[in-house]
Amino acid sequence: MWDRLRGSRAAGGGRSAAAMAQRGEKGPAAAGEGEPRTGTGAGAGAGTGAGAGAERGASGAAAPFQPPEGGFGWVVVFAAAWCNGSIFGIHNSFGILYMMLQSDLGEGEKDPALEFKTAWVGSLAMGMIFFCSPIVSIFTDRIGCRTTAASGAAIAFVGLLSSSFTKSLEVRYFTYGILFGCGSSFAFQPSLVILGHYFKRRLGLANGIVAGGSCLISVPLPFFLKMVGKAIGLAHTFQVLSALMLIQIFLSLTYRPILPPSCDSQQDGQDKLGSRSMRQQCWSQTRKYFNLRVFRRKTYRIWAFGIATAVLGYLVPYMNLVKYVEKRFQETKKDWILLVCLGAMSGLGRLVSGRIGDCIPGLKKIYLQVASFVLLGILCMMIPQCRGFEGVIVICLFLGLCDGFFTTIMAPIAFELVGPMQASQAIGYLMGLMAVPMTAGTPIAGYLNDYFENYDAAFYFAGVPPIIGGLVLAVVPLVHQRMLKKQRLDSGKDKMLVSEAVVNGELLPGCPASEAHM
Repeated sequence: MWDRLRGSRAAGGGRSAAAMAQRGEKGPAAAGEGEPRTGTGAGAGAGTGAGAGAERGASGAAAPFQPPEGGFGWVVVFAAAWCNGSIFGIHNSFGILYMMLQSDLGEGEKDPALEFKTAWVGSLAMGMIFFCSPIVSIFTDRIGCRTTAASGAAIAFVGLLSSSFTKSLEVRYFTYGILFGCGSSFAFQPSLVILGHYFKRRLGLANGIVAGGSCLISVPLPFFLKMVGKAIGLAHTFQVLSALMLIQIFLSLTYRPILPPSCDSQQDGQDKLGSRSMRQQCWSQTRKYFNLRVFRRKTYRIWAFGIATAVLGYLVPYMNLVKYVEKRFQETKKDWILLVCLGAMSGLGRLVSGRIGDCIPGLKKIYLQVASFVLLGILCMMIPQCRGFEGVIVICLFLGLCDGFFTTIMAPIAFELVGPMQASQAIGYLMGLMAVPMTAGTPIAGYLNDYFENYDAAFYFAGVPPIIGGLVLAVVPLVHQRMLKKQRLDSGKDKMLVSEAVVNGELLPGCPASEAHM
């Protein structure tokens, strides 16, 4: 569900690289350095720079790197589509696994906290994707997209496979919740940035293909799990799902970096570090990879708080709808349709909202996110009011559409708030902040279901945070306009309010051989 996020981060890497190219390198180029340097292998890095990197001529002047706009890039597009479809297809289909987990534990035991305990398995997995996001960004910068993605897919494979060899819910907290969730984060995030190596002019088309291709996996997966789960059981179902991650390990090897590294910049940084004390070096490295300057912006703080609040009940429909319709309408044969509708309309929303967001200037596009959150909250609270299974299907269609809209517009808003140099860190920190409420939401809903012995309170609870978060987000453009007006009135403060160059922004994401100017 993150195709627009992928394109925006790729664009951010390109602008960061362009800034490096404009500064040039110190000293003349070596004789015979007429050919562009190329980085191969995992260690060479895989950055986000569409139009990023530097190509040196004999005169030493830096020229912007031009991506091939296709070729091997289409193989990378297929790999990214498989990654997004398999990872989020499994996570969004947890409603099916949720029921199978309860059956596997034995509902006859009548554990009053069974719903609450089981919900933690899926919540931990989804929460780890966001919680690990800032850390994955650092690994991507240091060791490259290919190594990071392949390692993550391997961890996710081990997590799913080991989940099939135990029936203990506590063990599955670790194998599925931690291992699979953490591995998913490391495998998924590099796919956000690698497309910028191969596309600039066709980047929108590549993102659209990734979004559409991923839906071909994620949409039919709930139906597949429903049919296969009954035939082979939960343990073998985990083994089948682990095969998707096994394939992803080899597909991640296609994330071949083609962005030229800047060795001179690395040497300059090492020379400057050599003249500092150990404490200064540690502090400098910490600031480079954990830059917190984005939080100095009031609009970003409000926006991040609003998003984190809104996603508190985000996973509740995905996890509880199937169980709800079985209890409420005794519908057991077509309940998988709900998750298919959510996935299909989410894919459609991603494709449509990207184009709509491009037509809305500046921070006004945040109102699209506001509308999505408010409508999502209202729809969640309407689910208990449905008198038939068909009504729930209609609500799921609009829920999926809202999901696609609010996730797609997230990265463009980050660029508007903090600029391209800080956008990568801003998105990483935002996803980290989203981890806690997304993880806590479904266990709270499970507790409410155990306490009231129905799902009505859980869906009412899920609808409140998006509405509150949407209202908070509506304040951001107003605060931004007020700040701009203050800048115009006080011209003497203009220079003070200009964005400072961020050290981390100069380190190209996915380029481990590149180092920032210290």
